[in-house]
Amino acid sequence: MYPFGDIIALLRPQAVLSKPITGRGKWGVRYAPYNAPGFSIVLAGRCWLAIDGAEPLLLARGDFILLPSTPAFDMFSHPGVACRPVEPVMTGVRHGDPDGEPDFQMLGGAFQLDPVNAPLLLTLLPGMILVRAADGNTGRLARIIDLIIEECAADNPGRAEILERLLEILLVECLRWPGNGQNPLPAGLLAGMRDPAIAGALKAMHADVQARWTVADLARQAGMSRSAFAARFTATLGCAPMEYLARWRMTLARDALCRGGKSLDHLAGEIGYESASAFSTAFRRRFGHSPGAFARSHKNTLSDRQT
Repeated sequence: MYPFGDIIALLRPQAVLSKPITGRGKWGVRYAPYNAPGFSIVLAGRCWLAIDGAEPLLLARGDFILLPSTPAFDMFSHPGVACRPVEPVMTGVRHGDPDGEPDFQMLGGAFQLDPVNAPLLLTLLPGMILVRAADGNTGRLARIIDLIIEECAADNPGRAEILERLLEILLVECLRWPGNGQNPLPAGLLAGMRDPAIAGALKAMHADVQARWTVADLARQAGMSRSAFAARFTATLGCAPMEYLARWRMTLARDALCRGGKSLDHLAGEIGYESASAFSTAFRRRFGHSPGAFARSHKNTLSDRQT
């Protein structure tokens, strides 16, 4: 079992909003932060994007940007243009001169993730992923973006459904893409999967979460000494091996509790605890409340997502 596949299964990503954004002439808008992964793909022309605390970026045709948790940002046609506050809407928007053919076109939108597991995305990705069409080294991402641009330009039957599927694939590919590059990654799962030795231990843990793993067991999976493995794992993942295992077990537990249908005894055994009592004690120690209280407080999460 690959850890990445486990994460995707828990995130359950869906493209819930994609809309055309066009502009003509000089214009500038400002958006407040919102707690959802946001994306934009430039279809034609170019614009500037200024995320709070960062230098403005010039985006051109084919450029793609993903913000795992969207902060406040300005978007404008020319440097120095005043940006007026606007609210996100579900339909297409036009900026600047309302008359004439637009000189700028973009597809923008947001993804919905499983509410309980959504914080996992922030542990996997940097604060921004920017894929530039001119780079020429983005491989599959660039081809998916080209398909999205092509679909946006056509008016074929099933266009909305195909766009939704392509956007979901794009998000999954973004999760894989940083680990395939050469740039340093922050400590976390993607960095761990890039390290062959650490990846071996991670795969073993995810493949058999019930096992009574020890650091020595995992070190053997990595082909390293116990002390060298512990130090390298902590530096790469940002936490010790047993802490990572405990976090992952609790992530699985929270997901299962929200979905229901399993007794505490059954769930405890599935994720490596000897009894429901031992699991409940560990859960309460980590989260400050019992598994039952957590399940009751989130009993509508799944039904709300499916309606």
